[in-house]
Amino acid sequence: MTRVLAMTGATGFVGGATMRQAVEAGWHIRALTRRMQPEREGVTWIAGALDKTDSLAEMARGADVVMHIAGVVNVPTRAAFEAGNATATADVVDAARNAGVTRFVHVSSLAAREPGLSNYGWSKERAEAVVKASGLDWTIVRPPAVFGPGDTEMLDLFRMARRGIALVPGGRMSAIYVDELARLLVTLAADRDVSIGQIYEPDDGTPAGWSHRGFARAVAKAVGRQRLSTIATPALLLKAGGRLDKLVRRDRAKLTPDRARYIAHPDWVATGGACPPPDLWRPELATDDALAETVRWYRREGWL
Repeated sequence: MTRVLAMTGATGFVGGATMRQAVEAGWHIRALTRRMQPEREGVTWIAGALDKTDSLAEMARGADVVMHIAGVVNVPTRAAFEAGNATATADVVDAARNAGVTRFVHVSSLAAREPGLSNYGWSKERAEAVVKASGLDWTIVRPPAVFGPGDTEMLDLFRMARRGIALVPGGRMSAIYVDELARLLVTLAADRDVSIGQIYEPDDGTPAGWSHRGFARAVAKAVGRQRLSTIATPALLLKAGGRLDKLVRRDRAKLTPDRARYIAHPDWVATGGACPPPDLWRPELATDDALAETVRWYRREGWL
C-alpha cells in the first residue's frame, strides 16, 4: 500500500528537493500550494495556504505523515514572523491531529537556539515549542545554511566569488547540500523509532563547521577562482546596513535589521552530538562536489 506524505513548502527550495526524493522512494505526496501547479506523477496538489485551515485539513486528510517545511524568513514585522512561523505551525499541528496523523516532521532552523537575537529566531523557537507540546510523534530538524540548485539565498556569494572578491561576516557556520537534507527528511518520514522526540542539527560533516571566509573560498574553487579576496564585514556595519536598507526599500528590504542581527551572530555551527545517528543518516556527498554541482546548475540556468 502506498504511503501518503502531506507536505507544506513543497514548491520551495528545500521542499521541492524533498518532494522529488519522496516520490522516488514510493511516497504519494499531498502538497499545499498557493498557485496552480503542473500535474506531476505521485503528487496531489492541494490549493490553499498556511493561513487557510480548511486547506490544511484537506492536505492532511488520509496522510500517514505530515511534514512541515514552509515558513517565513524575511518579513517586516514581529507579528508577521509570528503568523508565518509560530501560528502557522500550530495550525498544521492541529490539521495533523484532527486527521488522526501521529507522525510529524518539522523543519526549523538553527536560529531557534537564539530566540532573543532576532524576530526570526524567536518565531522559530515558538514554533518548536508548539511541536514539542503537540502530543504527536515528532522530530525537529534544524538545518544550517542550505545550498544547492535552485537556491537564491547563497547566489550572491557565488556571484561575488566569481568576481574574485567577497564580503563575509565573522564567526563560523555549518552548511548542508539541499539533496542531503532532503534525503534526511525522507528518511525521517519513514522512521517511527529512533528519531521520535529528537531535535537534529545535520551538516556536511565538516568538524567544527566552516569559517565564513573558508566557505567562501570553497565556493570560489567551485566557480574556478583559485584566489579569492575576502573582506570582513563587522557586525556594526551589517546592522547599519540593515537599518539603511529598511529605510530605503521599506517592506522590500532584503537586509533588514532583524536579518542583519542574525547574520552577524558568530556561531551558526551545528551542535556537536546533535547530528542524526549514523545508522539513520550521514552525509554522503563531499561539499566540494556539492558546490561544483550547484555551480553547474546555476550556469545551466543562466543564473551565474
